[in-house]
Amino acid sequence: MAFDAAFLDELRNRTPLASLIGRRNKLVRSGRNWKTCCPFHGEKTPSFYVYDDHFHCFGCGAHGDAISFVMQSDGRSFPEAVEQLAAEAGLEVPKQDPRSEARAREVKSLGDVLSLVQASYRRRLSLPEGREGLAYLRGRGLSDATIERFGLGWSGDGRHLVEELRAHDVTPEMLVQAGILRVDDRGQPKGELFFNRVTFPIRDRRGKIISFGARTLGDGQPKYLNGPETALFSKRRTLYNLDLAREAVHKGAELVVVEGYMDVIALDQAGFGGAVAPLGTALGEEQLDLLWRMTPSPILCLDGDAAGARAALRVCEVALPLLSPERTLRFCRLDPKDDPDSLIRSRGAGAMGEALSGATSLATELFGLMTGNMSDPGPDQRAALREKLVALSKLIPDRALSSEYRSTFLDMFFARFRRGGGGGKKPFQKKGAPLPLSTQAPGEMRHIEQGSVERLNILTALLLRYPDILPEVEQAYSSLALPGDLDRIRAALLDWACQDEDLTEENCQHWIENRGLTDIVTAVTESPMPREVGLGKDRDDVLKVDVVESWWHFYGLVNFRNFEREVANDIQATIMQVYSGGGSGDGSFPESLLARMRVLEALRRGEDVEEEN
Repeated sequence: MAFDAAFLDELRNRTPLASLIGRRNKLVRSGRNWKTCCPFHGEKTPSFYVYDDHFHCFGCGAHGDAISFVMQSDGRSFPEAVEQLAAEAGLEVPKQDPRSEARAREVKSLGDVLSLVQASYRRRLSLPEGREGLAYLRGRGLSDATIERFGLGWSGDGRHLVEELRAHDVTPEMLVQAGILRVDDRGQPKGELFFNRVTFPIRDRRGKIISFGARTLGDGQPKYLNGPETALFSKRRTLYNLDLAREAVHKGAELVVVEGYMDVIALDQAGFGGAVAPLGTALGEEQLDLLWRMTPSPILCLDGDAAGARAALRVCEVALPLLSPERTLRFCRLDPKDDPDSLIRSRGAGAMGEALSGATSLATELFGLMTGNMSDPGPDQRAALREKLVALSKLIPDRALSSEYRSTFLDMFFARFRRGGGGGKKPFQKKGAPLPLSTQAPGEMRHIEQGSVERLNILTALLLRYPDILPEVEQAYSSLALPGDLDRIRAALLDWACQDEDLTEENCQHWIENRGLTDIVTAVTESPMPREVGLGKDRDDVLKVDVVESWWHFYGLVNFRNFEREVANDIQATIMQVYSGGGSGDGSFPESLLARMRVLEALRRGEDVEEEN
């Protein structure tokens, strides 16, 4: 029973070999690949290696792909193995009929047609008509060996290919199907797609030509042109230079994704053989899967301009739902004036290697893209940003990895946007006056007076005992600069609050224990609670108001000027809302604001307040 070659290729592409073999055998990492004890002969030392598209046992010589693995391990016939894998991959096995057989012959013939076209393009580059194209390639610094390695050619003036290939029984209709000829409104052959252009053959992972790309040397548009979708060629399912890059990555090269043909070729010539590029489209799911089959952490090398930032953001959003502990991305952002080709030509391979060695993680790149040039965002902007970062982390299906991304995002958020973290303007200070607590840098925390530290301990202890008030005070709590141990507790509390809807003391204790902070928390909670808050009372709304007011009381004691200003701003905002028709129907202040107003009034009546805080 014969199957369409294109269908079998798609089946292999959709069947990750490591996942298939890993169902029955415990795989361990071996560099960029996997290894295990051979399932086909008894051995104690692993000699069975799993690559992205094949397996090989160096003990017994077993070798094959996903289909042959199922055949050998389950004793299935070729059609049975194909049907099993197709069902698992969600593919429908094509029925065998004269039409499908004709399609298989057509695909084979299209490959032959493209090979003939490539031979013509290569020959023309060396003829007088290709002199301009050859001069362009050499002017870009390409050696003859590189031109030969990538099969670069010249399309000619677009008038002679049909006649030239007629001698090989190639018809105009076949050239249309191969994506070489254009068609008119009636679907009839109209003329060659590529003319007066340098040509770049596009190959599949096995090295077979499936289409062409081409670059004009004049002012014509588009500057770069890819062949159309055909029975052989799907832009979203392949990458330029996939075959050569796979070989290089297997030998230890970094897998680097760049934006264009010339970037790939320049990198290869400079010794970076693992370069690939998308074909006129943004990276999609299928292309990311191709990358991850070669390496768990490819590098995306993008321009440092606005277009590069947009491309990076889109890739991040596509990648997040596909991430796993063994699949991620790194990002290398060049200066806006550079691309890999220009950087290598101007500063050499060393500069390119240095740029790649500084590639950042996906989390760092995404945080930078989301924050942009924010320097002093207001409370509403900070809240919106934090919510967006948490939402992005939830796109990751692996719960453990999602939690780690959430923690990482929030750590970066608080490090950058906590007041005094360097993001905003410094407040006006009287000469010789100490920095307000909310603007002291972490290294200056040792100068906080003992009384202030005790109040911060109580403020933190209240949240540990009554964590359900955290959403109400979160923004103010986030803005405080805290000593090291209290800062660690805050990071843990805020991270927990993002993912647990049941904010109880018991759940909070479990979270603290899992984060290894029990000893630190014990020391903090030994501080006496203010006015015996909550003792002997039920947890009801009256008590909650009491707890919230106690928290604001201590917040105001250590941060009075900011507290006073925040309350005044919120009062004004509420009044404006009422006048504009957006407030509550009776024009009253919300209870959360009334609680802070009561605390502020009490503090103004003479309770202890640090004068400069």
